[in-house]
Amino acid sequence: MADVCIISTCTVRPATAASLDEPTRKIDLTPWDLQFLLVDPIQKGILFRKPTDQQEQKALINHLKASLSRTLDFFLPLAGRLAQMTNHNDNTTTFFINCNNAGAQFDHATANELTVADILQPVYIPRFVQSFFPLNGVLNHEGISKPLLAVQVTELADGFFLGCTINHVVADGTSFWHFINSWSEISRGYSHISQAPQTKRYFPKDYNCLPIRILFFEKELISNTIVPPGPLKERVFHFSAETISNLKAKANAEAMSISTGQAITISSLQAVLAHLWRSVIHCRGGDENASQEISFNIAIGARPRLLHPPLGEGYLGNATFLEAVTTSRDELLRHGLGPAAWQFKKKVASQTPEEVTNFYKSWVKNPKLLKKGSLFRNISASSSPRFNVYGNDFGWGKPVAVRSGLGNKFDGKVTMFPGVEEGREKSSMAKK
Repeated sequence: MADVCIISTCTVRPATAASLDEPTRKIDLTPWDLQFLLVDPIQKGILFRKPTDQQEQKALINHLKASLSRTLDFFLPLAGRLAQMTNHNDNTTTFFINCNNAGAQFDHATANELTVADILQPVYIPRFVQSFFPLNGVLNHEGISKPLLAVQVTELADGFFLGCTINHVVADGTSFWHFINSWSEISRGYSHISQAPQTKRYFPKDYNCLPIRILFFEKELISNTIVPPGPLKERVFHFSAETISNLKAKANAEAMSISTGQAITISSLQAVLAHLWRSVIHCRGGDENASQEISFNIAIGARPRLLHPPLGEGYLGNATFLEAVTTSRDELLRHGLGPAAWQFKKKVASQTPEEVTNFYKSWVKNPKLLKKGSLFRNISASSSPRFNVYGNDFGWGKPVAVRSGLGNKFDGKVTMFPGVEEGREKSSMAKK
C-alpha cells in the first residue's frame, strides 16, 4: 500500500458559536436513523486536480478548514455528538443528537508519490484509496465519543482527494451530498447556501412516544455484528448513455410480454440494476441451487412519498429504508432482463405513503437494527446516480472522479454514482 502520511489533525467548529435553544440542542432520532447504529458510517470522496496557482496550492488546506467552519453554521448537528440514556426501568436505551458544538475532525494528509492516474487507471480500485478516509473501523453507535463528521484532505503529486465520513445515524446519502454541495458553495465564496437544511426530524402526527426506546446491549450485539469483510476487490463499471438507453429499451420490450396488456415503463435505473443482478448471479454459478431464493436490497426513499407534512430534499437526516427484491436463481436467469427489471418496478411502486408510514410505526413496536453480516450473500445497492457529485467545485475546478471508502463493503455491494459526462452512470462493485 502506498504511504499516506497524516500531517495534522484538528477540530473544526462552526464559525458562529451562536447559542442554541434547548429544542435545537437535542434532536430525537427516528427509526430511519436508529436502524444504522450497528453498521459503518457513510464514506464518500471526490478527486480533484491540483490548483495550477502556487499560492492557491499553499492556501488550499486553510481555505478548506475555514469554509468547512462556515458551512457548519448551517449544519450544526454534524458538529455535535450522539448521546444515549440507559436509566429506564425496562432496560431500554434512547439515543439522540446533542448539538454541543464538539466539532468535526479535519485531517491533512499527503501521498506525494501518488498521482491522479494512479487512482483512475488500474482495473481494480487500489487498496490505498481506503486510507484516504478518516474513522475507518468506527461504527455509528460510537458517535457518542467520536465525531459525527470527519474530513481528510490528502494531497497527491498532481491532485488532492477530499474524503468525507459522516455518521449514518445522522445523515443518509441525500443529506451527505447536500452537505458537500453546500460546502462547495461556501468554498467558492457564497455567503449563503442554495438550500438550507431542515434539522427537525419527522414524526407522525399521532405519534406521542418520544424518545424511541430500544434494547441495546452493546457487548452482545457488537460481538455478533462485526464480520471481517475478507479480501474484497472493487471495480468501477461505466455505463454510457447509449448503453443505458439500449438496456432500458430491451427491458421495456421484454416486460411487455408479462404485463397482461398493462402499460409498463421500466426506468433506466431499474434496467441497469436488473442487468447487474443477472450478471452477478450468472458469474457466481451454482446450477445445483437453481431454486435457491436470492435477493437484491434497494433503498426506498421516503422524501418523495410523504406529503403530510412533506419532508423535502433539505431534510437533514435519514429518510430511507431497505426493501428486498426476491426471486429464485432459475427465475432470474431464465426469464430475461425485462422480467427482472419488472421485479424492481413492482417493489418500488408498492411503497406508497401508507407503506412508508407502516414501516415506521412497525419498527417502533419491534425495532430491528441492521447488522453488517445480515447483508452478506445478497446484492445491495446504495447511493444514487441522481446525486450532484460532479458539480462540487470548491474553487479549483470540478472533480474528476468519485470513490467510496471501506465502510459497509461486502461481496455484492453496488455503489451507484452519476458519470463524469451527463447521461452516463457509474457503478462501483465490491466482490471477493
